[in-house]
Amino acid sequence: MPKASVSHLVLIPSYNTGYKVFETVRAARTFWDPVWVVVDGSTDGTAEELVRIAQGDPGLEVFVLPHNSGKGAAVLRGLREAAARGFTHALTMDADDQHPADLIPQFISASQRHPRSLILGKPVFGSEAPRARVLGRKLSNAFTDLETLWAGIGDSLFGFRVYPVRPLLDLMESTWWMRRFDFDAEAVVRLVWNGFAPLNLPAPVRYWKSHQGGVSHFNYVRDNALLVSMHLRLLFGFLVRLPTLLARRVRPKPR
Repeated sequence: MPKASVSHLVLIPSYNTGYKVFETVRAARTFWDPVWVVVDGSTDGTAEELVRIAQGDPGLEVFVLPHNSGKGAAVLRGLREAAARGFTHALTMDADDQHPADLIPQFISASQRHPRSLILGKPVFGSEAPRARVLGRKLSNAFTDLETLWAGIGDSLFGFRVYPVRPLLDLMESTWWMRRFDFDAEAVVRLVWNGFAPLNLPAPVRYWKSHQGGVSHFNYVRDNALLVSMHLRLLFGFLVRLPTLLARRVRPKPR
């Protein structure tokens, strides 16, 4: 097992992912210590089993929320605890075994070299990826490119990434937004607005069929409506910040 880090942790929000969460946690623990799981009001029995596993693994910690509040809310719970314990960065990954745990050390190493950057996974899709989801991402990415004046966000929705703990926590505690599916895109746009440069690294993503244990809580109507309202909010914020963003783009970079 890897040596425990005092600066970077792996943070996994989980909601009714079934046995896939155990595969995800096992893989993450193979490559990093510590790993935290925030169970977001799951009703599938995984919370109890994760707590039991954590009792025998000092590198794993589990936080259980009483009700389902959304991915962003689960991440926020972890960020508060991370900040209280002095962690500076958190690598987030989904609990459904879609993200490449073997790339955790590479992403965190990049973060250690570039602490003022956002280390963002840029998904490499397989042939099994749903076409509607892939096309939908392109539309969302087009909006985030505009909202950040093409600052270089490779993918706005891919949740395998390294965040700075305190800046993201301050952002989230200043608003009621970023609590559900709107978390990933809005968090990265607002952090770029605040001066954090994106650094994109390729990462394969797997889409599992239902018979393989794949679980998706994406609701095409509800979550697309949430994304539309989020981008309207960000576009307004972009217009307010446009002079600052333009000045940042034309300002000579330090040698």
